[in-house]
Amino acid sequence: MSTADRPLRVGLVSISDRASAGVYRDEGVPALKEWLGRALATPFAVEERLVADEQPVIEATLADLVDRRGCDLVLTTGGTGPARRDVTPEATLAVADKVMPGFGEQMRQISLHYVPTAILSRQVAVVRKQALIVNLPGQPKSIRETLEGVRGADGATAVPGIFAAIPYCIDLIGGPYVETNEAVVKAFRPKSAQRPKPAAAQ
Repeated sequence: MSTADRPLRVGLVSISDRASAGVYRDEGVPALKEWLGRALATPFAVEERLVADEQPVIEATLADLVDRRGCDLVLTTGGTGPARRDVTPEATLAVADKVMPGFGEQMRQISLHYVPTAILSRQVAVVRKQALIVNLPGQPKSIRETLEGVRGADGATAVPGIFAAIPYCIDLIGGPYVETNEAVVKAFRPKSAQRPKPAAAQ
């Protein structure tokens, strides 16, 4: 099986002192798994992690998911605000080969449609080896909004969510070809990068 045809491997990392200590139930990873189950039209496998807000631990977790677990996409949730314990962006940048600033810009643009405090978010995205790592918000509602984008009163997409660009990014860094459920989020690729759809799907 070629790289382009194998299932997508996704790392999901929830970063929270209290959830990792068992003080309350983590909601970030379950929300991400549920959303991916609706959004992805191609097979995928998940690696889950729940860690504290400790930069060395976060760095080691991200590196392990990419270097040893072979993840193509790693989504983190939590730890991206201005509080002293919020160090997810620093950890993500520390393991990066390339920074992808457009993702953070778009996430803040989307969130500003809902809350003025979106400007306090420090989410980043980076490429490490063959993987894209993206910091997402901590709340399930905000995760969904960031991934799907802003919809108008008619249900049409008014501001694209960040996931629209992720499948093509994974193509470019050598990962598998990922297709989405367009009712949830429509992946964008230039025509030259699109595969023909099966006859039954046309």
